[in-house]
Amino acid sequence: MLTHRQLQYFVAVAEELHFSRAADRLGVAQSAISVQVQQLERDLNVRLLLRNKRQPITLTDAGALLYAEAVGALRHMERAEQVGLLAASGLSGSVRMGYVASAVTSGLLSRLLGSFRLTHERVRMQVVAMETPKQLHAIETGEIDVGLVRPRRHYPDGVEAMLLHSEPLLVAMSESHALARQPSVKAAELRGQTFIAPQFNESEGFSEVLSRLAAVAGFSAGSEYHVNDFITATSLAAAGYGVVIVPESIRLFGQPGVAFRPISDFHELVHLVLAYRKREHSPAIRFFVAAAQAQQPKQSSAYGA
Repeated sequence: MLTHRQLQYFVAVAEELHFSRAADRLGVAQSAISVQVQQLERDLNVRLLLRNKRQPITLTDAGALLYAEAVGALRHMERAEQVGLLAASGLSGSVRMGYVASAVTSGLLSRLLGSFRLTHERVRMQVVAMETPKQLHAIETGEIDVGLVRPRRHYPDGVEAMLLHSEPLLVAMSESHALARQPSVKAAELRGQTFIAPQFNESEGFSEVLSRLAAVAGFSAGSEYHVNDFITATSLAAAGYGVVIVPESIRLFGQPGVAFRPISDFHELVHLVLAYRKREHSPAIRFFVAAAQAQQPKQSSAYGA
């Protein structure tokens, strides 16, 4: 099998047409080059160079053909070595990332991607919208590497999370709603309202937030409309079908016909966390997690409490 050293020494001789100059160029002994080229000829069972003490070295037809291929092969080897070094240092590779819609409206997704790209622009990012339960399963099975999700009390085995973003809650309603005339809303004023429940297929999350809000005001809140996401929920609210409790950043989506009001006596925050595998072998993914960790708010926890 041809070796990198054999090709390197042969190319130097083929370009210099002189063993001594080739040795000086590579900084090795002339005898070392002679031995390697002779071994190459034995391995291939063909003469590559015509040697004559009174005339310059010349390439045989086989030597000329091998030279053209050897130059290309050495370039590919150098490129492979560079790629390998970049991958080992986390400067290349890929990261597959999931996110919930609030990661977009809050600016967390773009902020996280932007800061990581400053030092790892060769790393290929693959991002896909996905609900929290699906993301956690996908991280566990290796379908994705990291995910921006709503926090959970418990994560799958081998998965943990760090808090990256917190924000207050608002109540969204139609601009024609009676409560929209007020600058803020008290929790008790939501008694009897028709609630729209986003992310209704999740066992944790905003359904629990709604229950805690109702408990503060001393009533039981039932949801008559169940949808998968906040955009759909606020669209129903804008059309007058009810009210929905949303993260503050949803107002930045700019949906027409929607009024957002703070809840003056309910100060609970909602959070976004980065979920990732505890044991990760990819340098690029480890560097991404480290870059996210540098953006953690102070005194944060994995669940975001």
